[in-house]
Amino acid sequence: MTSIQICEVSPRDGLQNESVFLTTAEKVELVERSIRAGIRRIEVTSFVHPKRVPQMKDAAEVMAAIPRITGVSYAGLVINARGLERALAAGVDEVNIVVVASDTFAQRNQGMSSQQSVEVAAELVVAARAAGIRSTVTIGASFGCPFDGEVPVDRLRGIISQVVDAAPDELALADTIGVAVPRDITERMGIARFLAPVGMPLRLHLHDTRHTGVANAVAALAAGVVVLDSSIGGTGGCPFAPKATGNVATEDLVYLFNRSGVTTGVDLEAVLETTAWLEQRLGKALPGALLRAGSFPPGS
Repeated sequence: MTSIQICEVSPRDGLQNESVFLTTAEKVELVERSIRAGIRRIEVTSFVHPKRVPQMKDAAEVMAAIPRITGVSYAGLVINARGLERALAAGVDEVNIVVVASDTFAQRNQGMSSQQSVEVAAELVVAARAAGIRSTVTIGASFGCPFDGEVPVDRLRGIISQVVDAAPDELALADTIGVAVPRDITERMGIARFLAPVGMPLRLHLHDTRHTGVANAVAALAAGVVVLDSSIGGTGGCPFAPKATGNVATEDLVYLFNRSGVTTGVDLEAVLETTAWLEQRLGKALPGALLRAGSFPPGS
């Protein structure tokens, strides 16, 4: 593969676990900066109950304020029918529907069993299609659970099989707590590729908790993944997964792929400027490596 698409998740996953609340205007600026950097898919927000994820309480206001630009797709994360209803009313271009591969995490995250989350997702895919909205189903904790530990391959295989039967437009696996290594990516994305119908794109959501995110991105490219989630500055973390740190940093992936001759369409310097801006807004250093190390050769 000579190209891969970056889906920017900093406005949603990047901010949802932060103690500092960005204003609606600042969230809109983060989206606008992402667009100026050349990113064309952005997960803007999630439509969950604000008591569960207070950072996303202004989801509708953010969606109302972001610019509508041809070729830019805005996604909202949903976990139930009410969330989908709100996402449609807000004018999303696509929805990311989450199921969870382990029961304990499914209960903590969505208040239901893993199997129930799969059944709900199937209903949401049908409803999204009826509304003319593109859908992704992301299987959270595909590589390990913070509560139940290892997620057996056979269990994941069964969940993937049910998800692809629901016929979403895209299938994603998520390393929610950053435990995967490249061998895991090769194995589990290979199962997804085997089970998914021809033409269904594969997507991967990586966290860099144990600094394997960039290596996993290389394995993902080789495994046929066409979309990678990442977050400017490496921000992120799940409020319901203990010790889950940030997503793999967008700038680290762009540098990796630039040096590897793989096209992303993303301007590295523009992303680094936004990382510095976001650090100021959040009042802390972010974990992405490139802001401090710089690109190579310098100025490239």
